[in-house]
Amino acid sequence: MAPIRTIIMGAAGRDFHNFNVFFRNNPDYQVVAFTATQIPNIEERKYPAELSGTRYPHGIPIYPESDLQSLIADLAVDQVIFSYSDVPHEYVMHKASTVLACGADFRLMGLHSTQLKSSKPVVSVCAVRTGSGKSQTTRRVSFLLREMGYRVAAVRHPMPYGDLVRQRVQRYATYSDLDKNDCTIEEREEYEPHLDNGVIVYAGVDYEAILRQAEQEVDIVLWDGGNNDFPFFVSDLNIVVLDPHRPGHETRYHPGETNLRIADVFVINKVDTAIPENVIAVRTTAGQINPKATIIEAASPLFIDNPAAIQGKRVLVIEDGPTLTHGEMAYGAGWVAARRFDAAEIVDPRPYAVGSIAATYQKYPNTGAILPAMGYGDEMVHDLEATINRAPVDLVLSATPIDLTRIIKVNTPMQRVRYELQEIGRPTLRDVLSARFGK
Repeated sequence: MAPIRTIIMGAAGRDFHNFNVFFRNNPDYQVVAFTATQIPNIEERKYPAELSGTRYPHGIPIYPESDLQSLIADLAVDQVIFSYSDVPHEYVMHKASTVLACGADFRLMGLHSTQLKSSKPVVSVCAVRTGSGKSQTTRRVSFLLREMGYRVAAVRHPMPYGDLVRQRVQRYATYSDLDKNDCTIEEREEYEPHLDNGVIVYAGVDYEAILRQAEQEVDIVLWDGGNNDFPFFVSDLNIVVLDPHRPGHETRYHPGETNLRIADVFVINKVDTAIPENVIAVRTTAGQINPKATIIEAASPLFIDNPAAIQGKRVLVIEDGPTLTHGEMAYGAGWVAARRFDAAEIVDPRPYAVGSIAATYQKYPNTGAILPAMGYGDEMVHDLEATINRAPVDLVLSATPIDLTRIIKVNTPMQRVRYELQEIGRPTLRDVLSARFGK
């Protein structure tokens, strides 16, 4: 039998992982291409030969997803693998229908085909949507595990937007490591808060190699999931974050519903700012679909150095990019802070957007009057800086998880809006972790 000719649809994350663990050394399949979407500037390159294995001495080309139909015909494709996250179920089936109409099979890959087994216990923190509050939940879990006496490293879901060979295995222990690896704003948003807390971060492309290296220096591996993807590692404890600001999304998005169904623990976040009926609705859905999971309710209290400085000011609000774009949120913690502390006006940044930032608004028209901190490369970072400095405001409120002033120069006073997870009532994450890992 000839190998099954395969295209993997992705966004420089799950797609590469699925290839590495299932297809790379599998003689039953021949991966003829990747397609790329969601992230700017990741198509029109190759998955390098150095990472592809002996069966792919020339690497594997990466094409725009818009070329999918012609690629199926031109490359005589038998099968297409869908391997990216945080999209509606209907979107997935439209892609499936397109593939099927071209004559190829359409496939989703599950836990057994794609998860790696660690020699150490694994705690995973995932979510049903981007922007649910997974990052502060992960930080809380890492604090509690270290308080219990465990050595912990966070292994972050991949974001390999640069040189894939250099990014095969990445270890971040200091801020200088971020600069050394030319990290994007999106990468810094995920890595820097862990470094602030003294937690080493691993990331990259080859998660088998990443896991084996991390195991050498930790007692517990902490999987820090991305978007709403499910874990790359077999998990001893699955913690999944739900968002009552988007009730119903927990069952309408791929693969967030998978996380809903495999969770051992639910964290319903943001209950302090959500409509109570929405909290009840999310809790009811979670209990009906996965009644064995423990439910924890939590808030995301805001921390601002000088709240009084916001009152009466015309402010520009910056939020992390993925939450506003494919996360489909029109606001975040910065917007909440501006409203709570009586800003005179939240200035719409769209009239002042330039270059790639203006293009982001065109691609995601429902973003709202908030500036997404997009920074997948130098051009985007420059355009972000220019957009901020063009806006006629008194104050910039930055609710990204990082200190943007380390990367860009802002001419207007800026305050950071920080937020951490705070459990409400019982049980708490401490209760759950102590029951599972108590010494």
